[in-house]
Order: sequence, then structure tokens, then C-alpha cells
Amino acid sequence: MDQSDLLRNTVKAFEEAGADYLLVGSVASAVYGEPRLTLDIDVVADLREQHLPRFLSRFPPNDFYVSREAVVAAIREKRQFNILHPASGLKIDVIVRKPDEFDRSRFARKRPMKVFTDGSATFASPEDIIIKKLEYYRDGGSEKHLRDIAGILKVSGAGLDSNYIERWAVLKGVLDIWKAVLSRRNR
Repeated sequence: MDQSDLLRNTVKAFEEAGADYLLVGSVASAVYGEPRLTLDIDVVADLREQHLPRFLSRFPPNDFYVSREAVVAAIREKRQFNILHPASGLKIDVIVRKPDEFDRSRFARKRPMKVFTDGSATFASPEDIIIKKLEYYRDGGSEKHLRDIAGILKVSGAGLDSNYIERWAVLKGVLDIWKAVLSRRNR
């Protein structure tokens, strides 16, 4: 299984279960910016316990490692769980949607995009990807997040809603990082 196959399976799992989802992280950054190698797929999902039978059926135990108990705990506690495909080394990080203003906003701004010859997937907006990447950089300092933001600005910059980004950058306490990114880009 390659990443494209895993992405297709992941999208089908959420769709068949009837769970709203957003592709985020490096997969989304590559759609709006410049691609980079990654071994994971990041998804924010409105996953609920009633979705689990259909959802988990797409990840059979002979091919995937996923703990049903960890999934249930993540749903109840609104946190993250992982699905591993040991044969390929690929991983899916599923972040359970929070009942907060930011998640309401980013789900309202979701974008279906054709990424398969025969179908599409739902992505967070590029602005929301940038906001989360600013937070991840603040919290962990990894330069890959700044590179992803720079790629999005390079490819999608003209169409971005900079007022939206700035508003959330203020609310999330990352305005100084956002201004530094913009300053670096303008040099």
C-alpha cells in the first residue's frame, strides 16, 4: 500500500461511516503549496462512537494496527489516535474535532478537492492550515512547519484571506510568528 492508496482508504472510511472530516497537515500543505515527503496522513474528524463499526471495518487487523479502546478514549476526550499500516510504515493521525470556535470555523470553511481520478477529498482551507502550522511551530519549533507555510504562500498566496489568518493569529497567540514569516517572505 502506498500513501495514495492509504489516503483513498482513509477518505472512504470517513465517508462510509458518515463522519465529517478535514485533511490537514503535510498532505494539505502539499495540495496548497509545495510537496514534501511524509509518512503520515493527518485528519481532523467529527468521529463519534456510532461511526466506529463502519469506520474501523476499513482498517482490518491483518493489515492495520488500531486500538478500538484508544479510539473510544480519543473520541470521549476529544484528542488524537493513530492507525498504523506496519507493512508500509505509513500512519494516519486522527485528531477528534473539538467543540470550539476554531474547529467550527475550519469545518465551515472546508474545501472538497479532486485528488483522485475518480473522486475528491475534503481539505481544511489553506488559511486554517497556516494557522495550525503557526501553532505547531510555536509549540515545537520545527522548521518544517515554516517551510510548509512558505510553500503555501508561494503557491496560493494571492488567493489567501490574510485578514482571517491575522484574526486567528491574534486569538491563538501566534501573531509575532506570522509577522516574522511575512517579513521573511518579503525580503
